[in-house]
Amino acid sequence: MSTPHSIGLLLFPNLTQLDLTGPFEVFARAPGTTVHLIWKTKEPVISDRGMAILPSTTFADCPALDVICIPGGPGQIALMEDEETLAFIRRKSEQASLTTSVCTGSLVLGAAGLLRGRKATSHWASLEQLALLGAEPVSERVVRDGNIITGAGVTSGIDFALSVVAALYSDEIAQNIQLHMEYDPAPPFACGSPRVASKELVEKAAAQAALFIAKRLEATKRAASALFSAGRGRSG
Repeated sequence: MSTPHSIGLLLFPNLTQLDLTGPFEVFARAPGTTVHLIWKTKEPVISDRGMAILPSTTFADCPALDVICIPGGPGQIALMEDEETLAFIRRKSEQASLTTSVCTGSLVLGAAGLLRGRKATSHWASLEQLALLGAEPVSERVVRDGNIITGAGVTSGIDFALSVVAALYSDEIAQNIQLHMEYDPAPPFACGSPRVASKELVEKAAAQAALFIAKRLEATKRAASALFSAGRGRSG
């Protein structure tokens, strides 16, 4: 019989909902697992595309977690300078067996000082920003370094969550969940990553996101400055 686990997903304003709901779907299918959606209050939280999602617990009431997961999305920028949230993530990370993220949630882990000297991934457009926070950027869909597991952009959250379930329980349980979800990707176009998309398409997408990525970069630089000033960004 599998040991039950408690998994917490941070639910914050302007997150990308699939970064959260993809892993939630996987985690909620794991035997005996309780999944918590965590924010400062229990008021509805609005995602970057307008979906309202209800937190199930608050920072103050959140129980002990075996896994903490930070999704990404535009709202991640504000979190990098939100000391209340960063302190909460640090506290829960100390107790959890796995500290994890999806997409640009890894930048939040970095801002909390949890990725120094660790390999990690993120959305391709912001991957290199991890280096400013003391991490080693790795361009892979799921990256594990010790008790840190990070997923790349948005849709990789399902791959990520299946990897987490395999680590917590077994490959067999993760495979069973994958089959029940009929997770058998066959995208209509071979362009879902800079590794396979045409140069022209990658350049166009990068140009479309350039202003926002520049805004994120400035926030990452400020977070890095605060991190190293506080001594949390030094490895070892």
